[in-house]
Amino acid sequence: MMLFSGGTVVTMDPAIGDLARGDVLVREDRIVAVGPDLRSHPEAAGATVIDTAGRIVSPGFVDTHRHAWQAQLRRSIPDVTDLGEYVRSTLAGIAPAYTPHDMYVGTRLAALTALDAGITTMLDFSHNSRTAAHSDAAIQALVDTGIRGVHASMGPHFGDWDRQWPADLARLRGAYHRANGGLVTLRLAALATDEIAGPALAYGRNLAAVARDLGIGVSVDAVFGASSSTAILRWAADGLLGPDLTLIHATGLTQQAWQAMGDAGVTVSLAPTSEPQIGLETAVPAIDEALAAGIRPGLSIDVEVALVSDMFTQMRTLHAIQRMRAANADYGTDITSYRITTRDVLDFATLQGARTNGLGDVTGSLTPGKQADLLVVDAEDINTMPLNDAIGTLVLGADPRNIETVVVGGQVRKRDGRLVGVEIDTLRREVTSSRDAIRKATTHHHR
Repeated sequence: MMLFSGGTVVTMDPAIGDLARGDVLVREDRIVAVGPDLRSHPEAAGATVIDTAGRIVSPGFVDTHRHAWQAQLRRSIPDVTDLGEYVRSTLAGIAPAYTPHDMYVGTRLAALTALDAGITTMLDFSHNSRTAAHSDAAIQALVDTGIRGVHASMGPHFGDWDRQWPADLARLRGAYHRANGGLVTLRLAALATDEIAGPALAYGRNLAAVARDLGIGVSVDAVFGASSSTAILRWAADGLLGPDLTLIHATGLTQQAWQAMGDAGVTVSLAPTSEPQIGLETAVPAIDEALAAGIRPGLSIDVEVALVSDMFTQMRTLHAIQRMRAANADYGTDITSYRITTRDVLDFATLQGARTNGLGDVTGSLTPGKQADLLVVDAEDINTMPLNDAIGTLVLGADPRNIETVVVGGQVRKRDGRLVGVEIDTLRREVTSSRDAIRKATTHHHR
């Protein structure tokens, strides 16, 4: 039992609202109660009291799409010119050199970094599943870090592999779905079209049937432009659109495609730094298009080889870009545009992200009965003091150094500003060794 007491509580549950001073009571892996003062609550007897005065207690962030295996090669192509260069350098260049051990090291590093930055749930779009052992290693990394991990499995784009996917998903589901006390879940991952890697990885009737038979959701990457718009309308005609389908990026889609997506209740994952920085189709995150279609999106990190690793940056980037577009539309036109708020982007980064990952009833808000996935953020640090607006502070003021405590499923994963049970020096040696081995294998291969 833990009682987080005396802090500002941001629940992201519209029915509960926020508390300028409040308590959150946790028993085992669940939130029992949220209220102004729970010390006399019948279930609070014997609870460990964590003083959160001067702190903000909020839900953990939810990352809806990250290629976690690539983490050893972070910022190796920081000025990548376009999607083509990323595909050539990373998916065609380094991905074939990965061993199962490298998959484990990269995925573990990404998950630990996520936890350190307050991301309690991460969807790992694991598209380097060259063998069954590669998949097992990636999932084991999620298990070992204690993150709420969604393993979205896809075969690799290029190079030799066992062609065990998607058939191996049945084994993975049996072995790992709801593993680690329910923290790990499984999804099928696919691409929108056959343009990058051929028809085997493209979503359609075959892959939809695999997911349906296994009772798992689907996350589709590289959704942008005219070809994806055409594919979406085809999926709509085939009855393949629905709430268990997540479409990632969704830049440059036609109004008809958005209409079909909105009508079917699909979820959307935006990557606010990826779309502008790599230049995906229009290069503008499709936030206005999503909202116009009645879709509140989740947010994601995407590729650490070229991008930032944390959710604070995603929220700020989306907030700034959308408001820039809205103000620009007002300027010299008769259009009155709606500007999103800091609460909107925090909603996208928490509750909507959980819904996008198929976990809306599990996490994403501080709601009694949900899993205890929460953060304690110092609101009296040099960059956060004084606390005037909790949502504004979380979205525009705080960063990972201000996160004192991270709890996932009732387990403390970060305490006093440090990850629990992680030997950073050992981790650094493992990560560096893996990176060097990949680079050596890649260099040798290209000679």
